[in-house]
Amino acid sequence: MSFTSFDLHPNLLRAVEDMGFMVPTAIQKDAISPAMAGRDVLACAVTGSGKTAAFLLPILHRLGAGRSRAADGRPRTGTRVLVLAPTRELAAQIDEHRRQLARHSGIGGAAIFGGVGMDPQEQAFRRGVDVIVATPGRLLDHLRFPYARLDEVQILVLDEADRMLDMGFLPDIRRILKHLPARRQTLLFSATLPSPIVALAREMLRDPATINVERPAAPAAGITHTAYPVPRELKSALLLELLKPAEVRSVLAFTRTKHRANRLAEFLVRQGVSADRIHGNRSQAQRTRALAEFKAGRVRVLVATDIAARGIDINELSHVVNFDVPGLPEDYIHRVGRTARVDALGQALTLVAPEEEPDLRTIERGVGARIQRLTVAEFDYGMKPSGRFEVPLAERIAAIRSRKTQERARGHAGRKEGTRYLTTARSASTQAAHRPR
Repeated sequence: MSFTSFDLHPNLLRAVEDMGFMVPTAIQKDAISPAMAGRDVLACAVTGSGKTAAFLLPILHRLGAGRSRAADGRPRTGTRVLVLAPTRELAAQIDEHRRQLARHSGIGGAAIFGGVGMDPQEQAFRRGVDVIVATPGRLLDHLRFPYARLDEVQILVLDEADRMLDMGFLPDIRRILKHLPARRQTLLFSATLPSPIVALAREMLRDPATINVERPAAPAAGITHTAYPVPRELKSALLLELLKPAEVRSVLAFTRTKHRANRLAEFLVRQGVSADRIHGNRSQAQRTRALAEFKAGRVRVLVATDIAARGIDINELSHVVNFDVPGLPEDYIHRVGRTARVDALGQALTLVAPEEEPDLRTIERGVGARIQRLTVAEFDYGMKPSGRFEVPLAERIAAIRSRKTQERARGHAGRKEGTRYLTTARSASTQAAHRPR
């Protein structure tokens, strides 16, 4: 089966050929036809399965090569497609896919997410774009103003709906739905289908085509999974050892916290490894720059937290490292799914401290497979750590409180000095006024 089997618009087929797509993936085979026919779709698709093209291709086909016209014959000026995504990175990635697939069609779009200025996004609303890809929070910021209208939306997409549930976006989604026409096509994509997502699907979808719903969650094929037992304080040293082989070209390393992401990236840089990090405390410009450097090969290791890594799509990512074991099988699947995209091969390495073994066994039960434990012959498991990798949380809090106390003390001293100056100045002025002339 090829993409020509779908009877896509010729401009789309040109773009598909430009991007090097040869054979549709399983989710694309199942989702494109019903979506092209205008049906609602409920798709349970794992990360890295090609689901972005599975909804963009039928959407762009339905929009046609140019702007549709309203009933009075005038060109439509409103947004016709709204795609909701949980994170900035995923929204940007979807919009970039839209741009590539629409390169011969003239179908415009915009990405609406936080961390950047609202003015260019407002202009996109005002001039009218066919496709808006947005995070729920920033979209609601715009919907407070009359220029942001969604009353011409014909197609709504919820991508990674389970992650939006995890991040608490379901109330925001319901608020956004009030701004959309009741008559529309809705496509819902999710890696897993917890009961709140099933309930949302029943509420939003009309007689949907259901795809892969019964398939159990599992990592993408093509990933080799290994775990390396190691004391927690030696994880950074073991990671350095694992980075020595030349075939470890590009590494996405996951930590559980933003603090550990910072510490790991800083440690690697001190050891001469090109590294950067992305997490919620980094500005959008910093995150965009770090990801661009990583994709260009100028950064070898990108350290990320789970939420910040949503939407990262790198075609030739060789390794994913779980520097910290995730707490849920679903998070493990999302993490390791960054490699082995669309039938490629990849390695998933997990560094597991003794206290993390229960979490790893939970993951093994969840994915239905045993993860092989390995040791590194050249590594000294008895070494003493060179220094503290992580400052304990209580110590960090105490340091913050001490710094704030010192700042308040300096501010109080400054106010006292200012008061003393003003009192002295007033006294001198009074004396001068009563001095005989």
